[in-house]
Amino acid sequence: MAVPKRRVCHSRKKMRQSHQALVAPAMSIDRATKSVHRPHHVDLRTGLYRGRQILFREEETTAGTDGETPSDGSKS
Repeated sequence: MAVPKRRVCHSRKKMRQSHQALVAPAMSIDRATKSVHRPHHVDLRTGLYRGRQILFREEETTAGTDGETPSDGSKS
C-alpha cells in the first residue's frame, strides 16, 4: 500500500484544491418575457430562442392530426 513520505503542508493542499471550486452557471434574462435561461439555449418556459418560437409552436398544417395511419407503409 502506498504511503506518503512527507505530510502535505497547508499551502500545498490549498493550492491543489484551488481548481476544484464549484461555479454557478451563467444565466441570461430575456428582454421580452423577463424569463431567466442559460445563454445560447432555448428558454424552456416560453420555447423562444433569439426571438423565434422553437418549442411549443402550433403547426400550420394539420397533416397527421385526422387520426389516419401514417402513409409511409409501416403497420402498427
